[in-house]
Amino acid sequence: MFSKCWLIIKDDNKRTFEVIGKASNDNSFSNRTHGMQKDGMNVTSVVLPVTNKNSTKQGITFINYTQEDGLYERLLKEHNEIIMRNAGEW
Repeated sequence: MFSKCWLIIKDDNKRTFEVIGKASNDNSFSNRTHGMQKDGMNVTSVVLPVTNKNSTKQGITFINYTQEDGLYERLLKEHNEIIMRNAGEW
């Protein structure tokens, strides 16, 4: 069993991704990504085990995707705006 995993977020509309970092528990990350998807955002979360093959952030790539620094923060901000708009409808 792997003790650490890479947390990766992908914006499928803009075809960008960001390697957020390593974690031993991905529950919070997966829950936030699921919430984004539920609110209509086209995002994907990827959890990769840390191995010798992908031991650094720079070694992780996705075909037809470019790396974007700050992507996760931008997506969180967009999601918060969606939540606030929906709360205003109540």
